[in-house]
Amino acid sequence: MSRDLLLEIGVEEVPSAPLYDAVTQLKTRAAAAFDGARLSYGTITTHGAPRRLALVVTELAERQEDVSMRVKGPAVAAAFDASGAPTKAAEGFARSRGIAVSDLIREVTDSGEYVFAQVEETGKPTEEILPELLATLIGDLDWAKSMRWGSGSVRFIRPVRWLVALFGSIVVPVRFAGVEADRTTLGHRFLGGPAEIPYAGAYIETLCHAHVMADAGERAELIRAQLDKAAAALGARPVVPEKTFAEVVNLVEYPTVGVGRFDDAFLSVPREIVEEAMESHQRYFPMEAADGSLLPRFLVVHNGDPVRTDAIIAGHERVIRARLADAAFFVAEDRARPLEAYVHDLDTIVFHEKLGSLGNKVARIEVLASALASAVDAPADEAAYAKRAAHLAKADLVTHAVIEFTSLQGVMGYRYAQAAGEAEVVAEAIVDHYRPRFAGDDLPRSLAGKLVSIADKLDTIVGIFAIGQAPTGSADPYALRRSAIGILTMIIDGGVHLQLDEAIAAALAGYEGSIAGLDPNAVGATVKAFFDGRLEVMLRDRGFEYDVVEAVMAVASADPADTVHRVRAFTEFRQTEAGRNLSVAFKRVANLADPVAGETPDHGIMGAEERALADAVEVAYERVGALMTVDRDYEAALSALADLRGPVDAFFESVLVMDPDDAIRANRLALLNRLGGLFDGFADFGRLAG
Repeated sequence: MSRDLLLEIGVEEVPSAPLYDAVTQLKTRAAAAFDGARLSYGTITTHGAPRRLALVVTELAERQEDVSMRVKGPAVAAAFDASGAPTKAAEGFARSRGIAVSDLIREVTDSGEYVFAQVEETGKPTEEILPELLATLIGDLDWAKSMRWGSGSVRFIRPVRWLVALFGSIVVPVRFAGVEADRTTLGHRFLGGPAEIPYAGAYIETLCHAHVMADAGERAELIRAQLDKAAAALGARPVVPEKTFAEVVNLVEYPTVGVGRFDDAFLSVPREIVEEAMESHQRYFPMEAADGSLLPRFLVVHNGDPVRTDAIIAGHERVIRARLADAAFFVAEDRARPLEAYVHDLDTIVFHEKLGSLGNKVARIEVLASALASAVDAPADEAAYAKRAAHLAKADLVTHAVIEFTSLQGVMGYRYAQAAGEAEVVAEAIVDHYRPRFAGDDLPRSLAGKLVSIADKLDTIVGIFAIGQAPTGSADPYALRRSAIGILTMIIDGGVHLQLDEAIAAALAGYEGSIAGLDPNAVGATVKAFFDGRLEVMLRDRGFEYDVVEAVMAVASADPADTVHRVRAFTEFRQTEAGRNLSVAFKRVANLADPVAGETPDHGIMGAEERALADAVEVAYERVGALMTVDRDYEAALSALADLRGPVDAFFESVLVMDPDDAIRANRLALLNRLGGLFDGFADFGRLAG
């Protein structure tokens, strides 16, 4: 027999992000709790709304499953003394399992003779288990921030005001934070009231009558449909960022969409500010025309009485009017000075107490961006754009608009650079230098933008490493791993072929004289190893086999793009018959490698098969060397290596490498060492599995 279970935790309004996390947590923890309690069930569903968090379990068993199990105890030698009398270890183990010492079973295992307890446990009624299980489930929820209220000591995200706990139609006497569960829930704060839930399966229906949509998925569908309908009525389309939308879904229990408007004059304010003021500050949704232009209209999802929508919208219009008026004032004030003028203000802003001001950082990345431009042979105009963009990249951080709307850093720099008559490439590089901000983010559009982005991120990485604050396994407060991955992505996918060791050295040069005791060589090696670790992870994440990655990275160049090229080429080549032949040839050579013999064989004491192999090796050195260092045609280089299979096989079939004659043996080993050097130039084949 089974019944449905309902647990509802009624709270004061919970912020959106913690609510999403709690819904996931509750489901996972509930499954683990019921499994641990030996209670079978059908499905587990969780719901979240601003004032409630709910768990619904279908077909929960009315009793625990009976259990019969054999539990291992102490070794016989520890359980009984020399005379055979039970020790305290045996008595304690028997007592813990609810049996007599005489009921212990001796059994020989692979690790020796041990005592066992045969435990037979009859399952308890679910009603007896639920009060403690559910109270523990509530208390074990993790919150990034929690609070105490009243005189109690219990902590939760917000004060708990009511509890509903029903097993079928029976109230489960759960108690948490001084609140006793019953069957009475609270509906919408304004449109509903107290409502009794007759049985667990009636939860959604009961709340619906109380003007609460408990299911977040249903709320999302309704909001989306209302947004589209309201916009379509005006011949427009809504601008709906997913992050803002997700927040709004968890801010309302009974959503209603209304349309507001603002003065056309505010359309002269940069669009990004208008949208930011609406979305991030007020959770409104802008609207745009068919041509993509912003309209002086916005959509509001409110939680009030639909009958009072007009009055509610009027209030929101007053709010947005004030916000946009402030934004327009900030922009006007900022534009009273050219963007260049704000660069000098960066000297007053601390970048890091040990690394100087933002002004110092800008000076460093300006020099570094130019050095990187030279390293990649950037065209003169791109190099000039990169230098200028680096100079202006952080200027908007001290403008009124960015101080008020911090998420618009770079964006406002772009707008103000345009207004100041800077080249479009420079303006784009200012906003782009923050990219990529996360995995999958867009890369900077121009080479200049990529160079400034790399310079900015690399300056931070080497600086933080130089002062001994490198990331640890559990902490990366400066997001250096993300910055390193961003740099690697620009090199690999963005076409910026850069020697990392040289770039790191150039970045460290910017700190000479400003960090006491700086050892550029030591720090540089540590930073390079840090990048190598990130690159290895990236390559594995892209689906390359771990042994191929390790083999190539063991000898690869300092150019990550070149490393990826090698890994890709060898991955593809490895699947061919020629690739398999190459592996066989290497293994035969590697098994006999002897560094003591050197790599300079004497052709004068060679037989015909030895000379054939030696000649083939020298031809291969010429071909492979050019293909790898000049053409970087690794596919052709691998094919050239695979062509050695024939001479290698002929050598081993007719030649005894370990000849009794010391001179001949050493000469043959030197030949094989010379051959092995060819492979070593591409990858450490000894790291390959299989």
